[in-house]
Amino acid sequence: MKKTLTIFFLSISFFSFSQSEKEKLAAIEEARILDRQRLVMLTLDSAVNFMNAGEYKTADIKFLYVLKHIKSVPSDLTYYFGENSYHMGLYRQCIDWLNKYIQLKGTTGKFSDDAVLYMKKAEAELITVRKNEAVQAKQILSQDYDIDCGSAGKVVCPVCTGTTVVVKKNYLNETYKTCGYCHKLGYLSCEEYNKLLRGQLQAANN
Repeated sequence: MKKTLTIFFLSISFFSFSQSEKEKLAAIEEARILDRQRLVMLTLDSAVNFMNAGEYKTADIKFLYVLKHIKSVPSDLTYYFGENSYHMGLYRQCIDWLNKYIQLKGTTGKFSDDAVLYMKKAEAELITVRKNEAVQAKQILSQDYDIDCGSAGKVVCPVCTGTTVVVKKNYLNETYKTCGYCHKLGYLSCEEYNKLLRGQLQAANN
């Protein structure tokens, strides 16, 4: 009987010890999580301060750290990251993040007016960038550079997209005309393609 009671009490003591250890480990893990969350929020505050001070690259590094280590992205962070992206000239990224903020907060959010303002500015800047890129590409292609068409030595005709027919639409109907550049083949030789890019290829009379 004494042996049975001893085993019983030992079992209870071991069980209590195990529960106590589990609770301690759980408390330690919870403290670690809280510390990590506190660090993340401090980093976010620091990033905002750097952004407001015009240190956009440093702010970007800190915002990226927060995004990597936070489980649930707060709406304010989507705005801050969007605004900072604008200042860095990352206009597409700016628009994406500010769109997220507006989707989350609508027109009543703390930063809604600023989000709309920066998004419009980013869209205007993006249009300008694309225009400049198009001009630069045109200038490069207008020079005496040849595009390598690969081992085939030919490319699909960009005028008719290989169909040999050019379709023009107006308010009443569609008109179909044989492509004057690809000789009813649907493709151009490499030489013809490079002349077309430079505006030197003449269309054949149909």
